Amino acid sequence: SVMTPFDGVPAATSLPMRRLGRTNIDVSILGLGGGPLGSYSILHADAERLVHTALDLGINLFDTAPSYGSSEERIGRALRGRREEAIVVTKGGYGVPGIPDWTKASVERGIDLALRRLGTDYIDVFLLHSCPPATLRGALVEPLVRAREAGKVRAIGYSGDGEALLWAALDDRLDVVECSFNLYDQGALSPALRAPNLHDKGTIGKRALAGAPWDGTRGFEAYDRLTYRERMSAMALPAFGLDPAEAALRFAAYAPDLATTLVGTRDVSHLCSAAAAVMRGPLPDSSLRAIATAYDRVGANWQPVV
Repeated sequence: SVMTPFDGVPAATSLPMRRLGRTNIDVSILGLGGGPLGSYSILHADAERLVHTALDLGINLFDTAPSYGSSEERIGRALRGRREEAIVVTKGGYGVPGIPDWTKASVERGIDLALRRLGTDYIDVFLLHSCPPATLRGALVEPLVRAREAGKVRAIGYSGDGEALLWAALDDRLDVVECSFNLYDQGALSPALRAPNLHDKGTIGKRALAGAPWDGTRGFEAYDRLTYRERMSAMALPAFGLDPAEAALRFAAYAPDLATTLVGTRDVSHLCSAAAAVMRGPLPDSSLRAIATAYDRVGANWQPVV
C-alpha cells in the first residue's frame, strides 16, 4: 500500500511548528529530505516545483548534503526570492576536492562550498555527516564552532546513527542531532540519548517511512529496508484503520523528542499526501500504547539501523 495522493495544494495549510532544541530556529514538524532532488532523473523545473509546493504546504525545513547529487544547487535555486521562508540543513566533512575527508580543512572548506552551492549568505544548520566515532572525537567540532561564531551557520551538529550519535548528543558544543526514527527503529531516542541534561538538543528524525516495508512491489531491497521488513513482521502491528504510510508519518512527526521528521520524495502529490496525513494530528493514545507494547515485546534490544 502507498499513500493515496490528493489533487491540489491546500491554500492555507499550517503545519505545527516546534523549536529546534536550544536554538532560536522554529521548524515545521514535517521536513523535506533533499536526497531525491539531486537525482539526474528529476528535471530542474520539477525539483523547483517540489520545493515551492513544500513551502506552500507550510513545510519550512529542507535537508540536503553534498553527497545528494545536485540537491544543494537545486534547493538553493528554488529558494531564490523565498530564502527567508526556509530553514536549510546541509552536511559536510567529506568530498572536498584536494582535501582529505574528516579533517578541519574539509569541514571549513565544505561550509564555504555549501554556501556557494546553495547561493546563500548563511546556512541554518550544518551537520557532520556520518563520520566514524573515532574521527568525531577529534577536533572536527572546532571549525563548526568557529563557523557559528562567524555567522556562516546558525546551528551545528551531527547526522548519523550508532555510537557516534551518542557521543554527539553528549557534546555540549553541538546544537542539533539527526538520526533515524520510525515505527521499527526507535533506539536512537533511548533513555541513554535523552538524558536529562540533553533536553535542549534539537533532534531531526529521518527514515520516517522506514523504506515502506509494507510495499511488496519493489525488486531489489537494501539492507536497511530488509531489516525494517523483518521488524515489521516481528512487531505485527494492527492496521489502526489507516494507510500504513499515514500511520508511520503521524507516529514519527509527533514523537515528543523530535523537532521535525523528514520525508523524501520527488513526487508533488506524495508530498501533499504526507502533509495532509500529518495535519490529521498524532495517533490516538490507544494506537501509541499498542505500538509501545509491541516494540517493548520484541524490539527492546534492537540497535539503530545504520
